[in-house]
Amino acid sequence: MTVSLETLAAFRAMIGEVPVNDDPKYVQAKSRDYYWYSPILKEQLDAMCGQLVVQPRTEAEVIAVASACASLRIPLTLRGGGTGNYGQCVPMDGGVVMEMTRLDRVLEITPGRVVCEAGARIEKVEHAVAETGQMLSMFPSTKRLATMAGFVSGGSGGIGSLKNGMLRDGTNITYVRLVTVEGQPRVIELRGAEILKVQHAYGTNGIITALDYGLTPAVDYRQVVALFDGYDTALRVTVEAEEAGIESFLLTVCERRFSRFYKKFDGIFPPDKDAVFAMVAPDSLAAFQSLVAASGGAVVLVKTDAEMDAAGLPPVWECGWNHTTLQALKVEPGVWTYLQVAYAPPLDFALCQRQLERYGEEIYWHHETARMAGEVHFFALPIVRWTSKERIYQIIAELEAEGCAIYDPHAITIEDGGMKAIDTVQIDFKMEADPHGLMNPGKTKGWTAEMAR
Repeated sequence: MTVSLETLAAFRAMIGEVPVNDDPKYVQAKSRDYYWYSPILKEQLDAMCGQLVVQPRTEAEVIAVASACASLRIPLTLRGGGTGNYGQCVPMDGGVVMEMTRLDRVLEITPGRVVCEAGARIEKVEHAVAETGQMLSMFPSTKRLATMAGFVSGGSGGIGSLKNGMLRDGTNITYVRLVTVEGQPRVIELRGAEILKVQHAYGTNGIITALDYGLTPAVDYRQVVALFDGYDTALRVTVEAEEAGIESFLLTVCERRFSRFYKKFDGIFPPDKDAVFAMVAPDSLAAFQSLVAASGGAVVLVKTDAEMDAAGLPPVWECGWNHTTLQALKVEPGVWTYLQVAYAPPLDFALCQRQLERYGEEIYWHHETARMAGEVHFFALPIVRWTSKERIYQIIAELEAEGCAIYDPHAITIEDGGMKAIDTVQIDFKMEADPHGLMNPGKTKGWTAEMAR
């Protein structure tokens, strides 16, 4: 769908003083995220673009935009920092892109919770809660740009998930405030397990305007690099660290071939050693160092955040999760893409070693640790040398045949990317919050045109 100029003019008249930008270059920039990590998505999404960008500053202005879109049947795509990897904020049917970054206030900080507006940058919220002696329960590796609601809507976990679980686990999020897309929009508040109606829904079923987020007492985690002579040994150490009760906020295992992408760790991460990048609590540091030594490894870096900055080193969390793909593409653009692989616990070390050896130079491996329902799980986000779509899906089939679960980063829909099944709870809520099916069309297979009111 391309919205007519007459309809867009009527829309602008209806939203009053809400800031609007129709400069083609600006609109195109705000119709993009990091989908280009995938050559498959790049081909599919490069031509997609919105027609107007609106930048509401208050919830009242969000309501005005929602009302106008609903009344005129204009597609509406939400955008935070644009750091998603699956085209979550790319408009498939033109229309309006609503950039949420001007709703950026931190509203309240209490013991264990922060309430903020949807468009607040995660790093800004992190600095605010640090003044109260607290820290975020987890954050993405893109926290400098990513927004709070963007992470909640498009993400699953990140740095800190090893200690505090995935976003939907426990008390990481317990409150979401949102606006419906109707002629007369309503404000709905979700609490507790109700937040699952909109968490990881790609902004398809309600406009989040505010939310809460879990905090924990601040810990000055030490940033650590440990080196090993074998990838399987590095993997085993991360498991043993958890079994030993070593308090870690991050345990990332990177095979040695990644070293050429980490230019600023030259001399620290050499090409003949496999590495563990970790964030370890000061009280657990000695135990972690002993465990590394007992496994034949060596701890080659221990620094606080401030010391890393002073040394001109990037934080260790930029060496893990999907920052690895970004690092590789900076050095060798166009060469690599990636996959997202989950392993059933307990981790099969022999399987990981077979996969590493089988694919050779085609795939470079790194594994992340996270906690789900209290149990430690391993995820791999390997980079894959790009040849063709057919080869990507051949590799996926091979990994699935070995019992791995694949969260496909080359698909735009919620279901194909992760769930593999339609979340009927989210679709039922979409019928309530977006009855005309205008929000981020094309991103969920559970919604059909016949459902629109």
